[in-house]
Amino acid sequence: MKRYYADTYALVEILRGNPAYERYAVEELVTSEFNLLELAYALARDYGKEKAVEILRIVRTFVTVIQPTDEDYVEASVLRIELRKRGKNLSLIDALGYVLAQRLGIPFLTGDREFRDLEGVEYVK
Repeated sequence: MKRYYADTYALVEILRGNPAYERYAVEELVTSEFNLLELAYALARDYGKEKAVEILRIVRTFVTVIQPTDEDYVEASVLRIELRKRGKNLSLIDALGYVLAQRLGIPFLTGDREFRDLEGVEYVK
């Protein structure tokens, strides 16, 4: 079983049953509370409050949630600053996820086009 850092995009696509993400549903997935917050927003928007809570509880059974360090926060901030200079528009949560994946030495799983050409990214549309 391979380990991946699943960003919010990937989590949404896995939950939607996107065939391109089917194989990742059986892998070991890692994410942060911040990605779960973004996921909660999408779920509440699409399915309502009660269903969103129910789905989040299920997601927590198959995803390992890791805690970032202060160093991760600073590294993500610096990354966002540097990538903005190159014309990439990442959110802090996206930058943090990428930094966490890099620290863990695992692929960053996403379909976000801002990550398409970055090292260590498993880009799936």
